[in-house]
Amino acid sequence: MADMPIRKLPLLLVNQIAAGEVIERPASVVKELVENSLDAGAKRIEVAVEDGGRELIRVSDDGGGIPSDELSLALAPHATSKLQTPDQLAAITTMGFRGEALASIASVSRMRLTSRATIDGKSAESGAYLQASGDYVGEVTPDACAPGTVVEVRDLFFNTPARRKFMRAGPTEFGHITELLGRLAMVRPDVSFTLLHNGKKSLEVFATSSRRQRCIDVLGEELDEAMLEFEQEDISPDAVIEENNRTKRARVWGLAGLPAIARATGKFQYLYLNGRPIRDRTLTHAIKEAYRGLIPPDKQPVAVVFLEIDPRAVDVNVHPAKAEVRFGDPNRWHGLALAAMRQRLLAGDLTPSVGMPPLDTSRGSSMSIPPPQTSTPIPQTNAAAFVEYFRRMDPQQKNFVYEEVRREVVGNLSDQSVSLPNPSGTESELVAPVLRAQGVLQVHQSYLVTQDDQGLLIVDQHALHERVMFEELRRRVLAPGSTLESQRLLMPAVVSASVKRQALIEQLKPLLERIGIEAEPIGKDAVAVHAFPSFLFDRNVDPVEFCEELLDKAEDGQLDQPSVNTDEAVLHEVLDMMACKAAVKAGDAMRPEELAALLAKRDEIERSSNCPHGRPTTIRLTLKDLEKQFKRV
Repeated sequence: MADMPIRKLPLLLVNQIAAGEVIERPASVVKELVENSLDAGAKRIEVAVEDGGRELIRVSDDGGGIPSDELSLALAPHATSKLQTPDQLAAITTMGFRGEALASIASVSRMRLTSRATIDGKSAESGAYLQASGDYVGEVTPDACAPGTVVEVRDLFFNTPARRKFMRAGPTEFGHITELLGRLAMVRPDVSFTLLHNGKKSLEVFATSSRRQRCIDVLGEELDEAMLEFEQEDISPDAVIEENNRTKRARVWGLAGLPAIARATGKFQYLYLNGRPIRDRTLTHAIKEAYRGLIPPDKQPVAVVFLEIDPRAVDVNVHPAKAEVRFGDPNRWHGLALAAMRQRLLAGDLTPSVGMPPLDTSRGSSMSIPPPQTSTPIPQTNAAAFVEYFRRMDPQQKNFVYEEVRREVVGNLSDQSVSLPNPSGTESELVAPVLRAQGVLQVHQSYLVTQDDQGLLIVDQHALHERVMFEELRRRVLAPGSTLESQRLLMPAVVSASVKRQALIEQLKPLLERIGIEAEPIGKDAVAVHAFPSFLFDRNVDPVEFCEELLDKAEDGQLDQPSVNTDEAVLHEVLDMMACKAAVKAGDAMRPEELAALLAKRDEIERSSNCPHGRPTTIRLTLKDLEKQFKRV
């Protein structure tokens, strides 16, 4: 390299290097151009693409436009009207600010830029356009265009074949554009967005004053009732934001999806900072923590989070595509988002409803309910088999075989020598006799059937008891200076343990003391348990099995979670394990007073809708669905 002199890079190469950082695919072009339109004050933005943006991307807006004498300057690298001083860089309030988007796009495509400026509310007499491609920039030519700006980008990556080769098929690239535009549309409900693909309208959202409505427009109307709105201000003295000669406080607003609609990936989590779509581990972790114990570990919540803070409290200039940010005090904003979501989820009714399909009356008067679409066929022969199916059934299943439940309940009533009520009675024909006698019906010593104002409730006794015990344990452990009551063993329980596992015992000692376990290494390959939580003894939990499982989790790293709230996450994991071991199991018979006490606890504890693992404790069959089946509506 010594014989190669230092030279200044050619302008085209500079722009193409910048394009390599910013323009990854057609969706990247759409992002940069739509952000420019929003910064220009547009109220209507139309995006038209062909072949997923591989052949054409056209973004049109009615914003402030670009004066004709500045049109060629707009394509110069690092030229912008959004940033002038270092002080402005420390408090970014615009979507874009680097001044390299148009130059980068033009260097790897064939671009036509058309604009007619509006200054102080008055449109210029005419507009102008220019064309650019690679290192060529044409002359500015007058054009009788409408106020606003139109940017056409054709043949993306035509002069960088390596990049073009890595583009996906048109439908795949269009999918990325659709998702990207949806995320941007959420930012500005006051702006109308239209997306066309190969001449066909694919997305259209109209301007609205409701931020919630814009989110639902993007997410889908079917999710409206499943999204819980939350909002919380930061009451700290330094949480004041000065904006446009107005003062407001830092705040978080958003929508938290019910646990029942959790998805397999985090794709449906929308994070925004001061109106900018971002990716951020701090906020992502806050969302996950808010749903801890409400959804299974392999599921991700559906959530929208808008965080508004002082622009000086965050650095948005840490990623070429402006997708990531760096908070000055991440714990503060993590706590604000977490508290707001937790409070809203605790206040909501999270019990999932089991929707019932309409009756099939095409075969006369016989009722035929189509089975749920599931890989496991639904047994239709006997109630015992159905209950076993119900035990395995995904709680999000949308169909419910009511007739099987009725047969099962009637069978239980017959076994208890309780007669069915007079059909003319006003109470539920199915459960009223048992409700009058003991308040609840136990089905196959696994499920409890009762009612509330909205309909029929079916409760998983193990899941509910597990949540009850977990919350009680958590309350006792988190009390200042409190530890769980323990019982000393007459003879220590000996657990086989390698040197590594013995070291883990030493590492976990503070945690073990909090939950009432006293253990220490003995010899080279064993650990002696001298004391064990009293309530686990009462539930016949074996100390050796429990400690072995605890060490398994520690060895697998499940008790060493790097996060903002590591201690809370680890404690949750251990208390969850304890509650699961001690809770009543499916198949355990319970006395009427025990059933009544368990259901009473359901109304007293937090997050009773789900067990600590995230599985539902209860599902609801609404009166509305029952009325449909009995043709009352």
